Amino acid sequence: MARGAARTPSIVFLSFVLLLICFVAGGMQSVQGQKTWCVAKPSSDEATLLGNINYACSQVDCSLLQRGRACFYPDNLMSHASIAMNLYYQSRGRNPWNCFFKNSGLVVATDPSYGSCGYA
Repeated sequence: MARGAARTPSIVFLSFVLLLICFVAGGMQSVQGQKTWCVAKPSSDEATLLGNINYACSQVDCSLLQRGRACFYPDNLMSHASIAMNLYYQSRGRNPWNCFFKNSGLVVATDPSYGSCGYA
């Protein structure tokens, strides 16, 4: 009995690794060849959204979020974070890991552009 119990964790671990590989490979295949965007998850809290804006905008030009520019309105953290996160995601090659943002980003296949604010 003790021998079987010792093998169980390694089988569970191996199963988990295989499942993770299948998930990642399948997820990447489903978006290959189509345009994708990165947006903030609706469940993200304000501190996370603000951190995402600060990080993304330290890496890319977020001037289109300034007052009077095309993407200033709606003037809220969710909208601004989504735009900043997407600018970063697009500039880094649209890889799934470039939209992770501590699990607060979501890759979407529907263009979130609105009005004169175009998501690159």
